[in-house]
Amino acid sequence: MKAVPANITRALPSGARLTVADNTGAKEIEIIQVIGYRGTRRRYPKAGVGDMVVASVKKGTPEMRKQVVRAVIIRQRKEYRRRNGWRIKFEDNAAVITNEKGEPKGSEIKGAVAKEAAERWSKIASLASTVV
Repeated sequence: MKAVPANITRALPSGARLTVADNTGAKEIEIIQVIGYRGTRRRYPKAGVGDMVVASVKKGTPEMRKQVVRAVIIRQRKEYRRRNGWRIKFEDNAAVITNEKGEPKGSEIKGAVAKEAAERWSKIASLASTVV
């Protein structure tokens, strides 16, 4: 896992719902906790592109529902700034379900993956169809 090369606005607090962009059977997840988040007292943990989260599966196949999984965020609606001055935003908030090491459980990823997430998690980058 590498450091993130951009100043990413962490726009997804715990409780946010994300669409799942892989073929594991889950359709929607809800963030429970952000891995590695060091915040302030009484502040909700929040995540951005490239962060790993612990999440609960809210919609999907009966086998996947109600499971607690780890996921990596690959897209967010809130724009963030790259070092070259560009501002990037996507049309939805999306994540990919992974294991503890960051290896995806599914075999394909639907839609674009942010460059920051692809650089940080190399196994996700290898499955991505497009990296933006």
